[in-house]
Amino acid sequence: MVKLGIFYYSSTGTNYQLAQWAEAAAKDAGAEVRVRKIKELAPEEAIAQNPAWKAHYEATKDVPEATNDDLDWADGFIFSVPTRFGNVPAQAKQFIDSAGGLWAEGKLVNKVVSAMTSAQNAHGGQEATTLNLYTTMFHWGAIIVGPGYTDPVTFAAGGNPYGISVSVDQDGNMVEDVEAAVKHQAKRTVEVTKKIAQN
Repeated sequence: MVKLGIFYYSSTGTNYQLAQWAEAAAKDAGAEVRVRKIKELAPEEAIAQNPAWKAHYEATKDVPEATNDDLDWADGFIFSVPTRFGNVPAQAKQFIDSAGGLWAEGKLVNKVVSAMTSAQNAHGGQEATTLNLYTTMFHWGAIIVGPGYTDPVTFAAGGNPYGISVSVDQDGNMVEDVEAAVKHQAKRTVEVTKKIAQN
């Protein structure tokens, strides 16, 4: 059984939902899965100013936070993060940067990685965010697995071959129907992870 770590950062719940869909599909595909939230760095007074952010923060307090031990444990990873000016949020960057010790020991080499993202509009930097995250993964020596166009569900979800992305309206609702595409990406990640981990 391969081990898959799903790491997400979510301020109002979109990427948490993507992570949950990915978790369900990965388990269906036979993986042992850990879902871990990336630690919130924003001060609570800032969170309190946004009711949706505060509600999600409170609702997910019991979700375990991601650690380097989770990175070391997993054979493969899925990251789900929102875009911040075409790049990953500071919270995700801090978590990734904390993995320097594992990187120096070669413990991230040949880990399989896939990524998903969200933004408030259809061209809000989703592809750039995913590709910027993958840049770090190349430094890790990881194996990148995007969904590509390996299933028609990718087209139905907006056609992002690098990693499923979704836009979110002003009320926090997902615009595109991406559930099936997320699940396909997760299953594909597990499938490739099995091939890599068995060698």
